[in-house]
Amino acid sequence: MTEYHVKRPLKRAPIHPGEVLREDVLPELKLSVSEAARRLGVSRQQLHRILGCTHPITVEMALRIGKLAGNGPGLWLRMQQSHDLWHTEHALKEELKMIHPAVTA
Repeated sequence: MTEYHVKRPLKRAPIHPGEVLREDVLPELKLSVSEAARRLGVSRQQLHRILGCTHPITVEMALRIGKLAGNGPGLWLRMQQSHDLWHTEHALKEELKMIHPAVTA
């Protein structure tokens, strides 16, 4: 699996890692949600929440998915962090404008 690095700032939200797992990884591994959940050692409901992009990939889940997919936890954590950072920056956009750097370069 090729890893791509994204330059900031992004004009659109980064994809949720659950979508990558749902659309790319599980089909490539030929795994159903039930079988993937069993192999990951989590409930189907927990996995469905991630695949539905309503819950984040935690450190624990990144370890599990990275082991299953064979690509380690770092990729999954970076995808989740990019997703979270983009959404939080946009939610706090006006508040962040009011904060001035303490040190100027």
